[in-house]
Amino acid sequence: MNDAATDTNIDILGVARAQVLLEGRGLDEPQALACLQLDDDRLPELLTLAHEVRLRWCGPEVEVEGIVSLKTGGCPEDCHFCSQSGQFASPVRAAWLDIPELVRSARDTAATGASEFCIVAAVRGPDRRLLDQVREGIRAIRAAGIPVNIACSLGMLTQQQVDDLVGMGVHRYNHNLETARSHFSTVVTTHTWEERRETLQMVADAGMEVCCGGILGLGESVEQRAEFAAQLGELAPDEVPLNFLNPRPGTPLQDADVLDPREALRAIATFRLALPRTILRYAGGREITLGDLGTEQGLLGGINAVIVGNYLTTLGRRPEDDIAVLADLHMPVKALSQTL
Repeated sequence: MNDAATDTNIDILGVARAQVLLEGRGLDEPQALACLQLDDDRLPELLTLAHEVRLRWCGPEVEVEGIVSLKTGGCPEDCHFCSQSGQFASPVRAAWLDIPELVRSARDTAATGASEFCIVAAVRGPDRRLLDQVREGIRAIRAAGIPVNIACSLGMLTQQQVDDLVGMGVHRYNHNLETARSHFSTVVTTHTWEERRETLQMVADAGMEVCCGGILGLGESVEQRAEFAAQLGELAPDEVPLNFLNPRPGTPLQDADVLDPREALRAIATFRLALPRTILRYAGGREITLGDLGTEQGLLGGINAVIVGNYLTTLGRRPEDDIAVLADLHMPVKALSQTL
């Protein structure tokens, strides 16, 4: 790399230190791209800066969450990365979780020390049956005295459905934009990026916390990765789950390469610098993309939340293993908030 490019690399970290660490203003798209293009030998410095930003603007605590699929498989949408789509010949088949199993999952999640429990369904959007089951499940969790905040991820919503979830006491709603607006139509064709964005706006306007992230490694360019970071910055969600593609059999992306761990770590740090005050959560695919060592590097490079246990259709790490890593790194688990 020539001297001019090296000077640019040095300068972007200096700019980020002044703008993000000291002032709390996230990187814009060109600045995010400059970070994503840093050479490997600058990666430790980038991660260190991102960790400093996380500590200054979010504090030392790590939020722990468990997720459970209330309705698995059979989704009519064609998200090319998802084995739950009914349009692909994947091994995942449609199934529903009953209320006792849902309560048991919530209890197991709370037992890990988690403060968040997210109810997920593989649907375009919830119908009356699904919303009624979510309502019944939340009532049962509350009646069992399980000390956990409840979030939901049920696809695209109408205004009435948003209002219904608020009435149920759902405090956070997850709906991922998945990737940059310019790349979205190459991985999803049955709905638009804008439709997802409309749901997120209604959720925010209703007073629920907004959880919105995506998947890295969907064939997007580095430029589109920077675009996505900036678009999330404009949305200003309360939480951003960062997933890394775990190619699933039977999906159009089954033969895609797993993201290089150095690219993944650069992205983690860059997303932290674009979103200095946001909960940045490790989500699916981190195990195969980063392994144990890379997972720890990410926790020291901007991550301040983790999903523990298994994901929707893939295996994760044992909850006790993640909790042990947090203890080794002297990162306290965030206590339950007062939203119950």
